[in-house]
Amino acid sequence: MGHYYRALNLAEALQQAGRPYIIYLNDHTPSLQNLVERGVRHRVVNLLNYTSNWEASLIMKDGITLWINDRLDTDIHHAENIKKAKIALVTFDDRGSGAALADLHIAALAFDDDEPLQGAKVLRGAEYLILNPEIQLYTRERKQSGSILVTLGGSDTYGVTVKVVKLLKEMGLTATVVIGAAFMHTATLHEVLTDSFTLKCGVPSMIEEYSYHELAITGGGITPFEANASGLPCVVIANELFEIPVGNELQRLGGSVFAGYHESLSRPLFSTDLPLEKMSQAGLRNIGLQGTQHVIGALMNLIK
Repeated sequence: MGHYYRALNLAEALQQAGRPYIIYLNDHTPSLQNLVERGVRHRVVNLLNYTSNWEASLIMKDGITLWINDRLDTDIHHAENIKKAKIALVTFDDRGSGAALADLHIAALAFDDDEPLQGAKVLRGAEYLILNPEIQLYTRERKQSGSILVTLGGSDTYGVTVKVVKLLKEMGLTATVVIGAAFMHTATLHEVLTDSFTLKCGVPSMIEEYSYHELAITGGGITPFEANASGLPCVVIANELFEIPVGNELQRLGGSVFAGYHESLSRPLFSTDLPLEKMSQAGLRNIGLQGTQHVIGALMNLIK
């Protein structure tokens, strides 16, 4: 879902730049409902179909001149279909075989300098983060401990939310827990929740939700960058191995502490005397909102 919301933020920026766009996505009901509600132009496609070359017909039908993948692991056969149409191919934070054929690889979440990234041109680092512009409306500095937010992805593949709730209970703490429509561990989560926890599903705006809290427990994707940019300190948990360098970088930037990989979590999850004011200030200082315009500029250079 992090890829989905980043695509929406990019689409909004393209619209503001006067560039027409269309989003192709697989048949996922919650995402489709959201697109319809937002009035976003889209098509449902089978992203796992690598043989029929459905891409070619849609490139012609929709007049596509630039193809952007935000899928983590694009396949080489899919990338070959795009390049056969003789249009530019861009990919985001892509560890798939198809990244090798990309004209541009934007890797805003790549902080391991020893990790080889494929693509004709690679742009690394937080200066290319596509963050929700709504952050500007809800920025504030945190000064002391208070409400805790737990948000570990729209689907939370490994059920880390359940593990975090258990650890918070052991620490004598409570929290507001936000899950997405694609969350896969609802029954197990209800088994461990108590009345002292607040459960929310599908909040209208995560950015607004950040503003109600003094600390967030998140995964290692876009969420902690958005939270830090709004002044909300984070405890970051790596849901995937490639998120470990992200967690380390966020800790280096000062707005977050890194709790480690999800399989090795243990009590205490974090220190109860975190320097929240300093963390909040560091997040506001070090995570900017200019990344989207940097990305738009790089994209436009490909189709001049």
